[in-house]
Amino acid sequence: QVQLVESGGGLVQPGGSLRLSCTGSGNIRNMNTMGWHRQAPGKEREFVASISSDGRTFYGGSVKGRFTVSRDTPQNAVYLEMNNLEPADTAVYYCAAAPNYGPPGYWGQGTQVTVSS
Repeated sequence: QVQLVESGGGLVQPGGSLRLSCTGSGNIRNMNTMGWHRQAPGKEREFVASISSDGRTFYGGSVKGRFTVSRDTPQNAVYLEMNNLEPADTAVYYCAAAPNYGPPGYWGQGTQVTVSS
């Protein structure tokens, strides 16, 4: 089993920045891929970013160039640095983990990010 806990969400003005953190426990070291998805009200959950155990990163098209995903393997943590935030980035952000390059098998409880003036 793997448990994921997110933190760092909140309210930020357009153009601002936030850093999300996710700490894993349990069988987290067997997870090849860790990353982030988000779900806005009335919309389906969408992929944001991920990072594999060998450091390869992947980004969704709408966040590329603004968001940066990183991983601290000894600390069982993954981070999402979000810059130049837009109101369209408002969503619940979920940490996710997968044992390979397939769909996530584990999810955190989510943290709310609201971008508004």
